[in-house]
Amino acid sequence: MNVQKLGQILNEMYNKAPNGDRVTNIHLFGIKFAEIILKNHFSVKSIVECSGINVSYAAEVSKGVRLARYVTPKE
Repeated sequence: MNVQKLGQILNEMYNKAPNGDRVTNIHLFGIKFAEIILKNHFSVKSIVECSGINVSYAAEVSKGVRLARYVTPKE
């Protein structure tokens, strides 16, 4: 997994989210991929830039990464 692939996944999660759940899906992305992001020392800002969504959402991805220590996503 690389930054570009993560950006593509983030873009899909953002654009396929139901109305009103886009930011929630950004947090969920951070939770789901926190281990990969942290283990590889990937820049959250770089991932968001590759996704094509607004760079200001990097803060929301970071929140999800931090939340990953406390929660697990439902499947």
